[in-house]
Amino acid sequence: MGLLAVGAAACVLTGALPGPEFAALMNRIGPLMVFVTAMTVVSYLADAAGLFRVVTAFAAKLGCGRTLWLWFLVLALTTGASVFLSLDTAVVLVTPLVISLAGSAGIRPIVFALSTVWLANTASLLLPVSNLTNLLAQQKSGIHPLEYAALLWLPSLAGILVPVLLLWLVFRHELSGRYAAPAGINSDDVPDRGLLRLSMAVMGLLLPALVSGIQVAVPATAAALVLAAAFLLRMPRAFKTDMLPVLPVILAVSLFIVVQTAHSHGLGALLGQAAGSGEGFRDLLRLAGAGAAASNAVNNLPAYLALEPAAETPVRLGALLIGVNLGAVVTPWGSLATLLWYDRMRTQGLRVRWGRFMLAGLVAATGTTAAATAALAFLR
Repeated sequence: MGLLAVGAAACVLTGALPGPEFAALMNRIGPLMVFVTAMTVVSYLADAAGLFRVVTAFAAKLGCGRTLWLWFLVLALTTGASVFLSLDTAVVLVTPLVISLAGSAGIRPIVFALSTVWLANTASLLLPVSNLTNLLAQQKSGIHPLEYAALLWLPSLAGILVPVLLLWLVFRHELSGRYAAPAGINSDDVPDRGLLRLSMAVMGLLLPALVSGIQVAVPATAAALVLAAAFLLRMPRAFKTDMLPVLPVILAVSLFIVVQTAHSHGLGALLGQAAGSGEGFRDLLRLAGAGAAASNAVNNLPAYLALEPAAETPVRLGALLIGVNLGAVVTPWGSLATLLWYDRMRTQGLRVRWGRFMLAGLVAATGTTAAATAALAFLR
């Protein structure tokens, strides 16, 4: 990442990225970076209040001792977190919780962990707040969040169901057993019930605000400030340096600058030929495939930005989002969420076999991208 940041700085300082283009880029992505930072703070403090541990423990009891039902609840938790809090938040907060759940259920942690990283990526299509690429697309098209959801609800459903089917086919024998349901929540899970109730209230108000059409950075920042003030009064020890997503933000901004610089020197024309044109199923699949390939080659953020000029209509924009969101599950660097997931796996002492991960991801990306693109073409 250091080399990438240095390269981005060089692009600006040397004039390789002209000043007016740099200013326009910062004006576009600045609110998104504020949103990412604010949502990370909200999620971190809500977790410190015990909210996600309470939800996970509730899910474990709701599973009634059946591993398959517990897995469905893990999928629902991951999907909900990805849709409403963003895929990056989902993997950071949910991964350690589902690993703990897997231990209590007596199954291999990779079953729930792989489900989390796949669903975090492939469920991040439904709302603009689910993924930075979606926010950029909404910004480009200017459509209301509910109009955005109306365009992509069926592809989003395909993005959830196809990976779930593949995961079930692979792990169905391990998911057929039973587990001992936990006794309940203890005081370590809820250090301050007042903060827990406040976190629940803030989340309950924030989620509809994020789809109201208001600039998403506004309600996210308000929620972060409310929680930060409450924690400052009642639990100041919860504040840690890693609650601010400094490195992810630097990485994202650097990627945007490098890709925009490449655009200024002819990258857009080259990729436009690869992306094609038109709104037939084959045309949309070509664009989605180009997005998936570019995402797994570099990362889905620069892949989206590089191919955005080829997505000149809402339907083609949807196809591009399918490719860069649902198709970015093959390589470890395909999305920032996968890198964050790997970091969580490492801190939990779990090893990832990247050869198997990439092979399975290739199958998932191919099937999911094709099914979601077909769904988009059907809605069109």
